[in-house]
Amino acid sequence: MNILLAMIPAFFWGSTYAMTQYTLPDWPPLLLGALRALPAGLVLLAIKPTTPQRNEWLSLAKLGSINIAAFFSLIFIMALTLPSAISGVGMVSVPVFAMLFHWLVSKQRPTLLQAGSGAMLIMLAWLLFDPSAIDLNPLGLGAMLAAIGCIIVGSTITKSLGSRVHWWTVLTWQLIIGGSILAVLALLHGLISPQPYINALQQLSIQNVAGLAWIIGLNTVLGYILYVWLLQRMSVVDFTFGGIANPVAGIVFGLLLLGESFSAHQYLLMASMIIASILPSLIQKLLSNRRAKSEKAQCL
Repeated sequence: MNILLAMIPAFFWGSTYAMTQYTLPDWPPLLLGALRALPAGLVLLAIKPTTPQRNEWLSLAKLGSINIAAFFSLIFIMALTLPSAISGVGMVSVPVFAMLFHWLVSKQRPTLLQAGSGAMLIMLAWLLFDPSAIDLNPLGLGAMLAAIGCIIVGSTITKSLGSRVHWWTVLTWQLIIGGSILAVLALLHGLISPQPYINALQQLSIQNVAGLAWIIGLNTVLGYILYVWLLQRMSVVDFTFGGIANPVAGIVFGLLLLGESFSAHQYLLMASMIIASILPSLIQKLLSNRRAKSEKAQCL
């Protein structure tokens, strides 16, 4: 049941790319990031008011800067420059970069299974993102790599905070701090280049409002509450299975809202990347279940 619940936030996050292109085209990424983060953080603060301790502010500021301000900006750059399916599927390569990061920084060597899955993902991504087969915006690809870096560093900071700061405080204040940073940057950018902001406000439509409601209410408020709540009740391995809904949503929403279509070969590569991303967790889960049954049988 928890795995099915884990698919809900992953599904909404995967819809971000297509929903942005469909309902909020040409809106500045900084403005979109601020509108996604700050209202959501304030809603969470209203639901359950919390105040960080003095020694927690610096860590929360780092987390808000990386996990929200930088990450949300990069996500919306991807959403406005890359096909929805490519953005969703590309982000499943996070485990490979996380594995390399922890190997280099923390000296945590990957298992043979993890290394094999990572090599398979790299090979499949190389084939899918081949410039001769598909035309992709270099800015969007750069934003994707940077966003993956934000996830890895942000997750490391979040894990270190988990043992000493309540999860609701972390969730709420990273959104408020990151959203505030983005609001200031959007204001400065608007003073330098006001036309995109003027166009967004002057041409505000019901479709724009619906898109903002989806991104703020479902993607962020509901999505992040479920994400943090579920991590307290299930293992990271189990939660990984829910993440399969993210690229699937990117593909489906891209097809339905934007009319994106790819060749059968490209869809096969996408499906293979999704499977390769969850393969280590799947095998680990199966081995754990078999070990538990074996130990139970021995006890009997």
